[in-house]
Amino acid sequence: MKYIFSTTLLFVALSSNAQSTSLKEIWKSKDQLAVPESVLYIPQKQQMYVSLIDGAANKKDAAGSIAILNRDGSTKNSTWITGLNAPKGMAIYGRKLYVADLDVVHEIDTATAKITASIRVPEAVFLNDIAIDKRGIIYVSDTRTNKIHRIINNKSEIYLKNVTAANGLKFINNELHVLSGTKLLKFDNHKVATQIAEGLEASGDGLEPDGKGNFIVTCWEGIIYHIKKDGNRQKLLDVRGKMNTADIGYDPKSKMLYVPTFNANSVIAYKMEF
Repeated sequence: MKYIFSTTLLFVALSSNAQSTSLKEIWKSKDQLAVPESVLYIPQKQQMYVSLIDGAANKKDAAGSIAILNRDGSTKNSTWITGLNAPKGMAIYGRKLYVADLDVVHEIDTATAKITASIRVPEAVFLNDIAIDKRGIIYVSDTRTNKIHRIINNKSEIYLKNVTAANGLKFINNELHVLSGTKLLKFDNHKVATQIAEGLEASGDGLEPDGKGNFIVTCWEGIIYHIKKDGNRQKLLDVRGKMNTADIGYDPKSKMLYVPTFNANSVIAYKMEF
């Protein structure tokens, strides 16, 4: 299925002298983490889940895991879930944590730390990020096949095709927001796409709402943007060649941004200063 663009929102780059948002580094994780790809912050528990690839991002090697960090960056449990392959994006619904892992989505009971289901996604190659709508329907991106799959009652189906390099997903105001290559899109319930922004300097990875109607976006190569809802953007961080900035977690209450650095083997917490 091809999607249709609405041109309601246009992208306009902010000039450097119009910057109004900044990042202040608060801490770096105290222990080395084995290729952290995604962070999911759980405010009720004052902790975060971190997916660890611990090897190649596309290999079935059973080396991947999920760790738990405390809010100050200390390790609460380095081996909370083990035996995964290359776990990436995560989302939570009720007491179940869902994790994208190459060609399956794992369902984990957070109370017992047990994998209760591993839902196979036919023809998937590189499942990357997960979003869950208010009804509990799961959406998962496959970056290598340019598709977004939907899982209902543990059964997978193709939801969208031709979404170039589909990666970061997030449901905001009941609309599916997607990082598609160097663009930020949103899809309504009829699968009609609106382009929010374009022209990122690298392919997008992490996507979080900032709590003010705008977006925090990362590019894996090492860039963090603040993108306004009208498409204006500001580059907050550019650490290309030094570390990666993968699938972020964010707490809008404290304005804390948690950034997994992938090959730099750490999570770094930044304060968003608006």
